[in-house]
Amino acid sequence: QVQLVESGGGLVQAGGSLRLSCASSGRTFSNYAMGWLRQAPGKGREFVAAISWSSGGSTYYSDSVKGRFTISIDNAKNTVYLQMNSLKPEDTAVYYCAADRHGSSNVYNVQIYDYWGQGTQVTVSS
Repeated sequence: QVQLVESGGGLVQAGGSLRLSCASSGRTFSNYAMGWLRQAPGKGREFVAAISWSSGGSTYYSDSVKGRFTISIDNAKNTVYLQMNSLKPEDTAVYYCAADRHGSSNVYNVQIYDYWGQGTQVTVSS
């Protein structure tokens, strides 16, 4: 069983930065695909970023965050990070860390993720 705990959310002004962390207990990320997804008020959950070991550690980003967000992993700490720069009000959402135990390359599909954290709120003021 994998447990994921996010931290690092908060309130920031537009143009600012935040770094989200996702700590895993239970096992390491080896062979997993790790993703960050978000859900804004009144909207469905959407893909933000992911890293997939089955694809040699390739990273993936949604068009809306590409060039502003960076996903990374510290295997020694069993922690996944999402560095978010140049934040915009439309980035406001609850951000979730998720893990796909099959290490799929189809990381854009929110249905593939088996384990989810509790979410952390990110609010960007204009």
